[in-house]
Amino acid sequence: MMALVSNPVLPGFHPDPSIIRVGDTYYLANSTFEWYPGVELHRSKDLANWEPLPSPLSEKRLLDMAGNPASCGIWAPCLSYDKGLFWLIYTNVRSWNAGPWKDAPNFLTTAPSIEGPWSDPVFLNASGFDPSFFHDDDGRKWLVNMEWDYRKKDPPGPFTGILLQEYSPAEKRLTGDAWKIFTGTELKRTEGPHLYKRNGWYYLLVAEGGTQYGHAASVARSRSIEGPYEVHPANPLLTSYNWPGHPLQKAGHASWCETPDGRTYLAFLCGRPLSGTRNCVLGRETGIAELDWRDGWPYLKYAPETRQKDEELWGASIPNYPPLAFEPPVPLASPPEPYSKAKRYVFDGGSLDLDFKTLRNPAYPAMYSLTARAGFLRLRGGQSPVSLFQQTLLARRQTDFSFSAETYMEFAPKSFQELAGLCWRYDENNQYLLAVSHDERKGRVLSVQTMIGEEYSKTEDTDANSTDNGSGGDSHCLHCRGIWLGLTVREHTGRFRYSLDGKTWVVLRPVLDAAVLSDEYFCEGFTGAFIGIFCADTARYAACADFAYFAYTPENGELAESEGTPNAKKGAIP
Repeated sequence: MMALVSNPVLPGFHPDPSIIRVGDTYYLANSTFEWYPGVELHRSKDLANWEPLPSPLSEKRLLDMAGNPASCGIWAPCLSYDKGLFWLIYTNVRSWNAGPWKDAPNFLTTAPSIEGPWSDPVFLNASGFDPSFFHDDDGRKWLVNMEWDYRKKDPPGPFTGILLQEYSPAEKRLTGDAWKIFTGTELKRTEGPHLYKRNGWYYLLVAEGGTQYGHAASVARSRSIEGPYEVHPANPLLTSYNWPGHPLQKAGHASWCETPDGRTYLAFLCGRPLSGTRNCVLGRETGIAELDWRDGWPYLKYAPETRQKDEELWGASIPNYPPLAFEPPVPLASPPEPYSKAKRYVFDGGSLDLDFKTLRNPAYPAMYSLTARAGFLRLRGGQSPVSLFQQTLLARRQTDFSFSAETYMEFAPKSFQELAGLCWRYDENNQYLLAVSHDERKGRVLSVQTMIGEEYSKTEDTDANSTDNGSGGDSHCLHCRGIWLGLTVREHTGRFRYSLDGKTWVVLRPVLDAAVLSDEYFCEGFTGAFIGIFCADTARYAACADFAYFAYTPENGELAESEGTPNAKKGAIP
C-alpha cells in the first residue's frame, strides 16, 4: 500500500494555489498580498516534499506596493509554461474595500528559468482580478479573468462572470475584443478562473461562493473556447460548505495539472480554524487531491482507507469534501518531511532566508543590513507599525497553532519615538508588539503594545536596563546591552517574555488572543499570522536595532542548528 500524504501540504498562509508540471518537476505559486517579495514559489518531485524557491517579484521594477492597504497586493497569481518560458500572470491590487470599486491591474512577466531573470512586466488589463493564462494547442494564447462590475448590488453582485481575450506575444498586448464566456453557477461570486483542454473539451475551473466558509471550486466544459459552457452535473467539484466539523474548511480556489503517466492532481485552498472557533489564524493553506475522470468529468478521488474513516466521521458518502490525505504520484522512499520545522535563523552576512518577508517594499540594504555589523542583522528605524508605505519589519509565517519564537536584540533608544522588538501580527489594525523604547525618567523600557480592531493599547513600562549580561557590548554604553525577547503560543493564547541574561525569563501580561490574528476577526481579510522583528523611528528614520538571531520552534519541536552556525545555542549570541 502506498504511503499517504496529509493535507495541507503547505501549512500557514499559502492561498490561491496555481500548480503546473514541467518535465518531472511540479511547481506551485501562491498569493502573497501585501508581503514582499511577491508570489510564493515551491517545487517538488512527488507532490509531498516541497522546496521553497526565490519569489519572482523581488524588485520595484516588477512590483511596487507602497501604499497598498492590508490584504491588497498580489492576488491569485497564475503560473504556466510554454515553449521554454515560464509565464507568470499576477494582479497588484491597489484598493479593494473602499466604496464599490476595485483597482486591480493585471501584469505578465516571463523567465527562461523558474529562478529568473524575470522580464519587465507587461500591463494586460484591469477589468477584474484573478487573471490566468491558457496556451492552446493551436499556438494561440488566451487571458481569462473575472469581471468586476461596481454598479451591481443584487446577487451575484459585482462578480459578473469570466472574460476571455486573446494575447499577442509578438505585440505584447491583448488583441481583439474581450467577451464573457461564463456567468457562474448558483453559488455566485465567480472568480479564480483556469482553462484546460482534455480530449477535445475545454474545461473552465473557477472559485465560487466567496473566500470564507461558503467557498467552493466549480467546473464547466465546452467544445469551443468561447462557450457555451455546461456545468458539472455534480457541481461543485470541491467544498467544505455544510460540513462544519471537517478539519479542512473553506475548501475552494483550485488548479490542476497532469502527471507524466496521465493522472490529474488538484491543488486547492483550505483553512483550519482554531478549535471551537471559526478563526483560521494560520490563514488559507494549500492542500492536494487526486482527480478521477468519469464520463468526461473530474471527481475527487479518495484513498480507500481515508474515505472509510471520513464516512464514519461525517456520515453518508460525500462526493466533494476535501480529502484529508492523498496518494502521491510516485512511491515515497520515506515519509514526507514536515514542512514546518524548528529553525534558527542567523545573520552571518550572506542573504536573508527565503522564509522572511517584508511589507510592501524590498529589503533595502539601507534598512536591512547584513554587513553593518558582523554576525548581526541591523534594522534601521522605519515608519510606524501602522504605516502603509515604509515599515522596517522582517517576519515569517506562523505555520503551527502552537510554537515559540525568540530573538536577541541590542538597541539603544534615545526617544519614545524609537522602538524595536518582536511582533506577532495579522495586519496594521490587528497586531501585538513587544517593544523596547525610551522613557525620559526610566531610560530604556519594555512594553506590550497592541492594535486590536483599530484600537491602540499599551501596558505600563517595564525597566529594561541591566548591569551586565555578558553580551560583549561596549562597557561604557549600558543601554546598548542586549535583551532577549520571546513569544510562546499555545493555540488560542500567546504570552510575550523577556530576559536580561539569556537564562532567566520574565513572562509578561496581558494574555494575547490568537483569534485576533485571522481573516475572521474585525473585518474580512485574506492573509494569516506572521511573527518577526521590527524597528521604528517616527522622528528621524535613523535609530538602529541589531539582531543576532531569530528562532521559530513548533510545539514539541527540537531547536535544530542551521548549517554554518556552530554557536547557535539557545540563549547564546553568535
